[in-house]
Amino acid sequence: MIELNGAAGEGGGQILRSALTLSVLTGQAFRIRDIRANRSKPGLMRQHLVAVQAAAEVCGAQAEGAHVGSLQLSFSPGAIRGGDYRFAIGTAGSCTLVLQTLVPALLFADRPSTVRVAGGTHNPMAPPAQFLQRAYARALADMGAAVGFELHRFGFYPAGGGAITAMVQPCGVLRPFEWMARGARVAAYAESFVAGISANVARRELDSVGAAMGWEGSQLRERGLPGEQGPGNALLITLEHEHVTEVFTAIGEKSIPSDAVARAVVKDVRRYLASEGAVGEHLADQLMLPMALAGGGRYTTASISLHARTNAQVIERFLPVRFEFGEQGGVHTCLVEAASAYKPPAQRSAVPVK
Repeated sequence: MIELNGAAGEGGGQILRSALTLSVLTGQAFRIRDIRANRSKPGLMRQHLVAVQAAAEVCGAQAEGAHVGSLQLSFSPGAIRGGDYRFAIGTAGSCTLVLQTLVPALLFADRPSTVRVAGGTHNPMAPPAQFLQRAYARALADMGAAVGFELHRFGFYPAGGGAITAMVQPCGVLRPFEWMARGARVAAYAESFVAGISANVARRELDSVGAAMGWEGSQLRERGLPGEQGPGNALLITLEHEHVTEVFTAIGEKSIPSDAVARAVVKDVRRYLASEGAVGEHLADQLMLPMALAGGGRYTTASISLHARTNAQVIERFLPVRFEFGEQGGVHTCLVEAASAYKPPAQRSAVPVK
């Protein structure tokens, strides 16, 4: 039983999500205490509980302490089973974070899988669906994985009601890959999604982005959604380069002016462009676990967050890998080293979910 401290380092939900993925993959049970201790509302929230329940279902695990508000959890996995799965968060909790818990594990399942998750798709504290589609899936493809994401319906806070499906093909083994430079820019554009609110919100956001970035025409895209999917607003900027795609997001709220929403996402884009790093902060976090499973890999980024360093510590508890972080000339690097790529253990006997 691997013992984890949920208050260590960054102290957020990533510790739990990475532990769930790695437990399913390696067959190692774990126990975690002080779950999300550094958050304003500690313990399991609905999206974290659904991640636990989903991980348990795909491997027939035994989970104790799986309830909203729980500060402790023990998880004993069985064998990974591919198939068709559906999970509902029941709130605007993030669908994307639940999917990022399951997808790496299902790459090593016995057959293809589809996973549909209902809940929030565009949340202030989680990557949007388009991040999975454009940035995360592309990076996984570089490593030999075939994963697709379909956004069926937008789900904004606080109503939720959105839905995303992941389609995962087993790959057997991931290959090491390096993202050391972005390469030439292929495309750059902004999209403002609005549902149940005035289209003027989208126009003002896009006008502000255009003025700040010097963009016009097809680079500024207004995306009106059916009213029943709102009220809600999300402003996205996508930068597609030769070797990597990044998606930056700001979520509109009732009390925040449109130009302030635009300034927030432009600030993130400018910080990324000013760096020589290939990947942004959030993609840097999400690449660490696949790189560990591949037995190696490397990337450059603007900075290594506490979130990433905490994630590395969790991964090293489950896999015989070593993370090495460096910095030169303002560019940070993350290197993963291991003797070999991860290969699935012999199929383990599943145990019933408790």
